[in-house]
Amino acid sequence: MQSIDLIRDNLAKSSSRVLLRIEEMADSCLVSPTPGGGPHTLWILGHLAYIEGLVVRWFMLGQLNPLAEWNELFDGAEVSDDASRYPPFDRVLTRCREMRQETLAVLDSLTETDLDRTCAEAPEGHEDLFGTYRHCLQFVADHWYMHRGQLADARRAAGLERMWF
Repeated sequence: MQSIDLIRDNLAKSSSRVLLRIEEMADSCLVSPTPGGGPHTLWILGHLAYIEGLVVRWFMLGQLNPLAEWNELFDGAEVSDDASRYPPFDRVLTRCREMRQETLAVLDSLTETDLDRTCAEAPEGHEDLFGTYRHCLQFVADHWYMHRGQLADARRAAGLERMWF
């Protein structure tokens, strides 16, 4: 197996496993994961989409993030529980799916050797995470998994059963 196949598999598994948890939370997407607050499901969903655009489009390819207008909403320090501040859940879910499909289309256009290309706009000092196409594509798969704990807490707070896989 080549690493490009592993990255493709990681992207597919991370999206299917995480979206399964998120979709069940549609009616409870603003439930706080802890008594002290924290990122609710709607915020996590928008954050995943926004970061995917940032990493793949901007860092990797040097293109504008198609979700740049979501920066303050889904990547800022403040997470609000005010539903009126956010786009509707279904719209955010659709954009998140589209961003992942666009990432897969970029991956499908690459070869194993292409994965070692230097990224166009890797943030200085973070080349170990975003220095090559390989790094960026693996990061976006890993990023989805990094938020599973917060989703588990939000699910628990909403009274939903734990998911084991």
